[in-house]
Amino acid sequence: MVKIIGVRFRDAGKVYYFDPKSYEIHAGNHVIVETARGVEYGTAIGGVREVADDEIVQPLKEVVRVATADDDAHALRCREKEKEAMRICREKIAKHGLEMKLIDAEYTFDNSKVLFYFTADGRIDFRDLVKDLAAVFRMRIELRQVGVRDETKLLGGIGICGRVLCCHSYLSDFAPVSIRMAKEQNLSLNPTKISGVCGRLMCCLKNEEETYEYLNSRMPGQGDTVTTADGRQGTVQNLNVLRQRVKVLFEENEEKEIEEFGVEDLTFRPRRKKEKPAKNREKNKEKDRDKNADGDKNPDKGKNADKGKNADRDNDRESGRNRNHGRNHDKSRNENRSAAGVTQEEGTQTS
Repeated sequence: MVKIIGVRFRDAGKVYYFDPKSYEIHAGNHVIVETARGVEYGTAIGGVREVADDEIVQPLKEVVRVATADDDAHALRCREKEKEAMRICREKIAKHGLEMKLIDAEYTFDNSKVLFYFTADGRIDFRDLVKDLAAVFRMRIELRQVGVRDETKLLGGIGICGRVLCCHSYLSDFAPVSIRMAKEQNLSLNPTKISGVCGRLMCCLKNEEETYEYLNSRMPGQGDTVTTADGRQGTVQNLNVLRQRVKVLFEENEEKEIEEFGVEDLTFRPRRKKEKPAKNREKNKEKDRDKNADGDKNPDKGKNADKGKNADRDNDRESGRNRNHGRNHDKSRNENRSAAGVTQEEGTQTS
């Protein structure tokens, strides 16, 4: 077993694990750690815990120390300097006429490097910009291009639910979200209704996906035929997935009647479970492997097919020759007739 401590360097940022050594660290404590970018100031997200050796990628970097009051004050000064760095960088971007939007600036704790985050539609040649910034700050400069989702995560905001954005408050990683999730939850497919501040599908569609998949698997589809406990058959008119209630339309003697039932009171053919794209890809790979195996077992099968194609081409060529031969034969006959007609006319005029 290995002792670890989880450390986060930004609000809702990714969690990195370090060796706590003999330090007593609790959730919320600030720590100084050694990272690939240098010495960093982070926040512990939990206490020290033990995990199996195979769950951690070795070697683990160690915690340098628990942050002191001086460390806290130094980190605060770095945050203040970031505002001035943003202003200078914006001026340099405007000077060089670069089509890029500056999002954030970040100083490393040891002041060895300053990072600038930006968004742009395409690739940007910012070599001259880096030279100007390095001349001003006299330290290493790093510019990172991020996407619109990362931009929203850095800047934050309020969602349509009235709460702070999930990505800015607690989501450390972006989960893949698809339009299928909105369909599964019977939401409006209007992009303005299911898109977040970043313009992409809302991350919260993932939150209830598994629940809706389970509830929908227990219910019939709209328009399906169901049978009630007393043997009557009707058509599903409406569904309430969360309450697991079904409205059924009955037609008897040219009269229509709608009644509501619990899903457990109805008999119907269960829905076919939708396969995940990854499973479909695996299934297609298996089919391809089976086809290749059949080809290896019957190597003459492909040869015979090629032989048949060649025979068809030869037949087409032969028929083409025959057609051309017929046309040439008819042409010669027509020429002979024309010549005979001219001779006859000349004879008539002479006589």
